[in-house]
Amino acid sequence: MRILLPTHVQSYTGGTAELDLPDAPTLAALFVELDARYPGLRFRVIDEQGAMRPHFKAFVNGEIERDMRAALPAGAEVMLVAALSGG
Repeated sequence: MRILLPTHVQSYTGGTAELDLPDAPTLAALFVELDARYPGLRFRVIDEQGAMRPHFKAFVNGEIERDMRAALPAGAEVMLVAALSGG
């Protein structure tokens, strides 16, 4: 499974933007695994109710996925995108 991370969370991965991990059954399970390897990353992206924070979106094989419990296909590419804001 290939994971692409935005700059917003690369501080948790030592600056790494692309990760190769074993397949995870769901996005929820993927973020548990990411947090085990990179402590704090999950809390930055996932709220206390287990939902993705509003300023992040996940794309699985190029399609947006909002359901944290949806099954992920084997060998999926998961891209995490963070909103930009300013003023």
